Amino acid sequence: MYSSLWTLPSSFFPDFDRLHREFDEHFGAVGAPSSIRSTAPGTFPAINVGNTPTSVEIYAFAPGLDAAKLDVTVDRGVLSISGERAAAAQAEGARSYSRERFSGSFRRAISLPDDADASQVQASYRDGILRISVARKASAQPRRITIQ
Repeated sequence: MYSSLWTLPSSFFPDFDRLHREFDEHFGAVGAPSSIRSTAPGTFPAINVGNTPTSVEIYAFAPGLDAAKLDVTVDRGVLSISGERAAAAQAEGARSYSRERFSGSFRRAISLPDDADASQVQASYRDGILRISVARKASAQPRRITIQ
């Protein structure tokens, strides 16, 4: 009977996670970002950021945009993606009562690592995906040292 007071669960984290979800459900925080690096649902465009030994790879999922209307800039270690998305076509005289597709101007900013080389950025847009590759500085590249 008292032996259970001395045994601890293998991990407290699942209980804390469950408690956090219940708190959010009861107090209306559903849909809020789950961490400081998260964004709210519906943020446009959705992005994935990854890296390789030679570059930082950014993928922005922005279907239906004209590549000429996209703007990619790098300033002081921050890469910005901005543009405008036209409103969806609608039948003449129709009134909408619900809109789930975002339209209007947008801007996303991504902090680049210190070893990113802002002078070597390549961007391409194909099939609704904007791919941006930022090379890493040569001094940050791993290199093999020959032994004399």
